[in-house]
Amino acid sequence: MGIFIFFVPFPHTTAIKEICLGLSIFIVALLNFTKNGSFSFKSPFTIPFVLFTAWVFVGLFFALDKGNSIHDFRAHLLEYLCIYYLLTNFFNSSKRLMMLSWIIIISAASFSIGGLSYFYLILQNPISARFGFSHMMNIDLIGFVTIFALLLSLHLFRLENSVYHRIILVFCLLGASIATYLTMSRGSLIAACIALIAFFAKKSKWLTVWFIICSLIALSTVPALKARFSSDLLKDIRIGINLITLEILKDYPIIGVGFGMETYGNKNFIDLEKYNVKIPPQYQCKGEMIRSPHNSLADIAVRTGVVGFALFLVVYVVFVCLCWKIIQYGKNDYIRDWGVCIMAAFISVFVQGLFADGMFGPQAITLYIILAMITIVWHLNAEPDNTTTS
Repeated sequence: MGIFIFFVPFPHTTAIKEICLGLSIFIVALLNFTKNGSFSFKSPFTIPFVLFTAWVFVGLFFALDKGNSIHDFRAHLLEYLCIYYLLTNFFNSSKRLMMLSWIIIISAASFSIGGLSYFYLILQNPISARFGFSHMMNIDLIGFVTIFALLLSLHLFRLENSVYHRIILVFCLLGASIATYLTMSRGSLIAACIALIAFFAKKSKWLTVWFIICSLIALSTVPALKARFSSDLLKDIRIGINLITLEILKDYPIIGVGFGMETYGNKNFIDLEKYNVKIPPQYQCKGEMIRSPHNSLADIAVRTGVVGFALFLVVYVVFVCLCWKIIQYGKNDYIRDWGVCIMAAFISVFVQGLFADGMFGPQAITLYIILAMITIVWHLNAEPDNTTTS
């Protein structure tokens, strides 16, 4: 699972990841078959997961594209749930939680530094070009991985006493930060700012205030940032996309169009042009139609209907309640600080999900890793004091 997590952000590594995940599942099955394992589904998220999965399964019978929905039900729901439960069962101690965090940090740093070197040095793109690979990893999706690693780096920097480890964390932090900035993705930059404010707010209110002031100064003085945020956001193409998605949802309100992610953009099942003319003229798409919702919540709603959307929101509600309890009532600073870090990571993923498709690939796996990490901390908080290190 460590190898699997390391390769999450890297393109063209599907075979490695599938082998690692399949082998992990096989080992778990073998251990439990021989009664040498103690795999547990005990989690605050189990009931919400079961309800949502059951609803998606029912929706397969009514999906517009049944083949694609069945495939994505396996590849983009059951597989992610397997990742979640494998992580919660085998990274289930303070030491292993730190190990998981290091894997994520080194992975994101390797991706960031390697990607930046390839994009700007080998391909010789100008520094003004937005960092990203349309054929491998979209610009708006890089931040899901890099911001998560950035927050973990800051958190581990406070926990680690080794100077050597701290130096490594600083390099990893710089790599992830530079990669996030050079994407010039408004969703990623907004998410990073809000997440960092949430991360620092509990420990240092003055640092939070200074961070907000510096961010505002940067927005008004740095030309690249000023250009990205000076455009009229009320005319952003995403507004039209969201309105089109809403029109589709009106036609399929209960069950949705089906769990298949390609259904939305498939002309054989959904005529986006027909829905485009229904929205106000100022928001209508004038050129090539965008064939994805570009919003994680809208994506879930249109694929699973209002009922599925409500069940999925239960997962978010459970997470927020769990995090709040850990932050407020955790038994020691170690537990409470982990709660703050994981809550900040969730905020970053949630905010980015409002601007991008976050329900598949590295961005979705990042969400399930965050859910797994808060579950691990929840388990640690329930253990006797002498089993949790600080």
